[in-house]
Amino acid sequence: MALTKTENEKGQPEVLPAALFGLCPNCGQKTLFANLTKFSDKCRACGLDFSQYNVGDGPAAFLTLIVGAIILGLALAVEANFHPPIWIHIMLWVPLTVAAVVGSLRVSKALLLILEHRNQAREGTIDGSDCP
Repeated sequence: MALTKTENEKGQPEVLPAALFGLCPNCGQKTLFANLTKFSDKCRACGLDFSQYNVGDGPAAFLTLIVGAIILGLALAVEANFHPPIWIHIMLWVPLTVAAVVGSLRVSKALLLILEHRNQAREGTIDGSDCP
């Protein structure tokens, strides 16, 4: 049985393509997201319960700062080289910033969920007992 380039030995999709396309980490179907950035409750194909994973909004602030720095650098470069009117800046940078933040948030949340599934990450325990 030959493995495809996007599957590992367990039949699961590779991490990066799964994160980019919103694939279920178990079966590889495009069922990870219910809408733009909200996870589905479970996979419609294999029934994997996505609500058991705790991704949270950890990536949101981090990505907003990174995207903001990149957009600011680009806006300053455009201003220094072309001196466009302010309305051009608004029409260019506001939609680009929103698209970059939402797109990167979607991919990063998917990546965290997929890695949590792959590594079977759970809450910490001490000596086999659950931590309070």
